[in-house]
Amino acid sequence: MLPSFELLEPHSLDEALKMLATSEATPLAGGTNLLPDLRAHGRAGRRFISLAALDQLRGVEHKGNRVIMGGSTTLNDILRDPLMPKAAPSLVSMAKVFAGTMIRNAATIAGNICYGSPSADAIPPLLSVDAEVTLTSAAGERTLPLDSFLLGYKKTAHQPDELLKTVAWTIPAADSANLFYKLGRRRGDAITVVGVAVTVVIESGSCSKARIALGSVAPTVFRAKEAENILIGGPLTAATIDQAALTAAQASRPIDDIRASAEYRRHAVHMLVRRLLTQAWQTSGAKQHD
Repeated sequence: MLPSFELLEPHSLDEALKMLATSEATPLAGGTNLLPDLRAHGRAGRRFISLAALDQLRGVEHKGNRVIMGGSTTLNDILRDPLMPKAAPSLVSMAKVFAGTMIRNAATIAGNICYGSPSADAIPPLLSVDAEVTLTSAAGERTLPLDSFLLGYKKTAHQPDELLKTVAWTIPAADSANLFYKLGRRRGDAITVVGVAVTVVIESGSCSKARIALGSVAPTVFRAKEAENILIGGPLTAATIDQAALTAAQASRPIDDIRASAEYRRHAVHMLVRRLLTQAWQTSGAKQHD
């Protein structure tokens, strides 16, 4: 059973921000992380602010080559957006294997990000497209790269009086590939063992940009930047790809738990990064010859 708690229900964003500024309360959107935690570890008397009525925090807007997604956008909202397969292919691939339909109807993009879990499935795809987050409070707004927002194990730059208002990114270039793979013990309703997202941009036969984002293999989701740098400036040969994949595995800091050993996770990073980079290179090359 859930312990007793107080639920505040603002009807506007301004009202919600005033509540956050004047009371020790936690934002509650889908609750797919918070409510299980409350049931397992929570104390009675906690206070939550429901975001259910704040429609201005939900939805996806496409402006030219930019995508602006409200923090309360759900995983199924992502799947229903007809432009998302081109705007962020890796995000769509992630959403398809994210839990089950009921959870996807409730889970929000802001909740997945702000919880700060190392196994957060939405973060690797968003890191791979250089997403930015905009945080809003009664005092104003600030925008920072998602990469800078993640500070450590369940620790982010989010302040108690702030809401994650939007996540935004630039649509990957036409001569690029953006891929995601989730390794789990079963499909869908399973915590990720290893999550990998990559972006590769090819210009005149050379890699001009690379992103490798890894989940469930360190205290927080992170980009393997040393591995990315190996790929820049030339064609992605099998040797270069394997070197980058091995470097990404070496940058990982996984743990042993009931789902997998640290050794297995490192091996999986090596294999999955190599596989996705190979697919990305082949896909990008094919686009250049279309």
